[in-house]
Amino acid sequence: MSQVTKVMLIAALTTAPLAASSVSAAAEPRGSRWDGAWATAVQRPFKNDWSPAWADEGFNRQSVRQVVRIGAGGSRLRIRLSNAYGAAPLHLTGASVARTGEGAAVLPGTIRSLTFRSSAAATIPVGEQLVSDPIALPVRPRERLTVTLYFQGATGPSTFHALAMEMSYRAGGDHLRDPGAGAFTESTASWYYLDGVEVTGRPGGRKRAVVAFGDSITDGYGSTAGADARYPDALAERLMAQGRARPVLNAGIAGNKVLNDSTCLGEKATARFQRDALDQPRVRTVIVLEGINDILHSETPPSPCTVPNPRVTAQELIAGYRKLIRTAHASKVRIVGATLPPFKGAYGYTERGEEVREAVNKWIRSSREYDAVVDFDRALADPADLDRIRPALDSGDHLHPNDAGYRIMAAAVDLDSL
Repeated sequence: MSQVTKVMLIAALTTAPLAASSVSAAAEPRGSRWDGAWATAVQRPFKNDWSPAWADEGFNRQSVRQVVRIGAGGSRLRIRLSNAYGAAPLHLTGASVARTGEGAAVLPGTIRSLTFRSSAAATIPVGEQLVSDPIALPVRPRERLTVTLYFQGATGPSTFHALAMEMSYRAGGDHLRDPGAGAFTESTASWYYLDGVEVTGRPGGRKRAVVAFGDSITDGYGSTAGADARYPDALAERLMAQGRARPVLNAGIAGNKVLNDSTCLGEKATARFQRDALDQPRVRTVIVLEGINDILHSETPPSPCTVPNPRVTAQELIAGYRKLIRTAHASKVRIVGATLPPFKGAYGYTERGEEVREAVNKWIRSSREYDAVVDFDRALADPADLDRIRPALDSGDHLHPNDAGYRIMAAAVDLDSL
């Protein structure tokens, strides 16, 4: 994969089914007694040259098995599926959940079949979500779960999340209740249709969620794949270690921008903020880290993934942040502004782009328009050159932190601000 393609994608970047029921997320109010335990932000399918094209081709007589690490425990759970970007109603033949084993395997005896209004199959209308019926499966915070979906007919292009930093697996045929990994001979680092896991019956009472909203730095690019080493993961672990455990839900999309949509990098932040952040169950606080892609893409040649890429100004980005702040406050949600980390030496770095970043960071620190500020810029900067990431914290592209850098970011968050 070329450096240009890499930055373009990741820079902070149907046969008839069984009888089915059509269900939306509105079937039961999400805020009433359910807590978010895991979430991701979905995006439209696109062809790419860095992973198998499952999203573009979809699934047909296949099972897809996906691993997630949850941030809250409970006695019962349910999953959310999304057909936000489907071209046709999505016909789901069946689904199951289990505790994760090695790779695509699950722990025998833990597989639970999922239903949707008491039916094994369901249809998700275009643009809608699907919520499963609750099942009894006690889970603990930071436990890994595996969700398996089976599609008897062709789905068409799939609503998905491109940069999972976690493997998903595919097998021919119905393997909903198969504990083994043998049939799952294909893998890719994306999630498909799955956009949330919710729990109820939490031991120790309920806690309001934190949503980390952003681009590839929030998504965790540069961290160790499969290690749950993104900064939101490190923040959740820090909260647990200090006896202040609460869900931290990741709503990052690699390459996402504040001001412009992209065919492969998600809808702009101001358009997706309500769905991906404020509509999460019992959200209390959102941390916003967005803007570096608006700057980078405006300083690089246009590509199918980065257009439109007008030359952005600090004032335009600030207007976008103000829209996010107003939207959060209208929902009575706290919003924490994060400064944009250093990026000197990264592909697309220019002195003009650096001037925009510095002006944006000055406003974030001094305007008092956010409810609180987390200074990721100063936490990651090299003391010898404040425009660069400290070498020990750099994943190698001078833009994304490594595991140590993501831990430093989590440590920079004032827990009282949440």
